Amino acid sequence: MNKRLITVGLLAALVAMPMASWAEGGADTFKAKCVMCHGADGKGKMAGTKDLGSAEVQKQSDADLTAVITKGKAPKMPAFDGKLTADQIKAVVAYIRTLKK
Repeated sequence: MNKRLITVGLLAALVAMPMASWAEGGADTFKAKCVMCHGADGKGKMAGTKDLGSAEVQKQSDADLTAVITKGKAPKMPAFDGKLTADQIKAVVAYIRTLKK
């Protein structure tokens, strides 16, 4: 087998593993802090909340999603700055990526 192909495959696996573990941690935080508005499936439980699996949300960068979680977004999304750590917010963003349709 081509050594280059094996190297690329191993690198891809190494990159994917941390994202999976971040998403697992993010699921717990999501359940504790986000489900009441976004629903267990992330589709939006309350009127005006975003479907987190939608193309509109998924096209946003990780930095954009982090900013919304950190700073909030009027009129309904509360700021989680000081309520969640930077690592918890990063994990929630990773979890939101798993909701992609």
